[in-house]
Amino acid sequence: MSSDDNQNRDNNHRRSPTGPAVAPPRMPLVQPPPAPPPGPAPRRRWHLGSIAIFVLLVSGVGIQAWRDLSRPDAWEFWKDQYVSPSLTFSVIDKTELAGAAQGRRALSVSGTIGPAAAKLFRDRLDEARLGAGDLILLSSPGGDLNQAVIMGEIIRARGLATAVGNADATGRVKPAYCASACVLVYAGGKTRYGVLGSALGVHRFTTTRQVDDPVAETQRIAGAVLGYMTKMGVSSSIVEAMSATRDIRWLAPNQALAMNLITDPLARP
Repeated sequence: MSSDDNQNRDNNHRRSPTGPAVAPPRMPLVQPPPAPPPGPAPRRRWHLGSIAIFVLLVSGVGIQAWRDLSRPDAWEFWKDQYVSPSLTFSVIDKTELAGAAQGRRALSVSGTIGPAAAKLFRDRLDEARLGAGDLILLSSPGGDLNQAVIMGEIIRARGLATAVGNADATGRVKPAYCASACVLVYAGGKTRYGVLGSALGVHRFTTTRQVDDPVAETQRIAGAVLGYMTKMGVSSSIVEAMSATRDIRWLAPNQALAMNLITDPLARP
C-alpha cells in the first residue's frame, strides 16, 4: 500500500463521527469486604411471669412429693420398691416337679411380703411371661396382709398354679415353708400343689396400727380373710385354725388337703 493510501485512511478515521475505535478502560477489581465473624447466639429471655409459673410448678410438685413421703406407709412403700425390696424373684424355665407341673415355667418368689410386694410381683410376672398353668414357687415367712391378698388375686386372674418350694439352677424343686400372709398368696393358685417336706403355717391376724377397738378390728380382719379364702375355694375351717393361736400353727399335709388348701397332693420333688 502506498503512503497516499495510508494518509487517506487516517483522514477517513479522523472524519468518522465516533472517532477512532478505542478499547474501553478496564475497571479495577474490587474484593468484597469479608463477612463479619458469627456472634454468640441470641439469648432467650425468660419473662418474669414464665419464671414465676415454673417456680410454682416445681415447688408444688416438691411439696406434694414431700407430703406423700412424709407418711410412714408411703415411705415404706418407696423404700421397698426402689431401695431394698423385701422379695427376690427368679425365673425357672423348666421345673423338675412330678405331676402336672413337670417341666412348667415358673417364677420363684422368696422373702418377706413388703408394702410394695404386689407391684414388684406384677412387674416380674410381666417380664417372666408366664402363661396359664405355669407355676409360682413360694418361700416366705409372711408379711403385709393386704399385699398378699392382691398377689393372690393376680395369680388367680392369670390362671397360675402355686407350690411351696425353692428351685435350684437345674429346676429341681426343694422343700420350703410358707407362713402367715404367704398362705393367702398360695391360696390364689388355680391349682395348689403339695410338695413333700414343705410346710404351710397359719395364725391369727392382728393389726399393728392404733385402733379404738382391737377386738373389733381383729374380727373385721378375720371376716375379710374368710371372704377371700372362700372365694379361692378354701374351706372356712382354715380361718378357725388361724383364729386358734397367735403363734404359727404348721398344718399337716392331710389337714391342708382336708381344708382344700392343697388341691394336688401328688407333686413330689
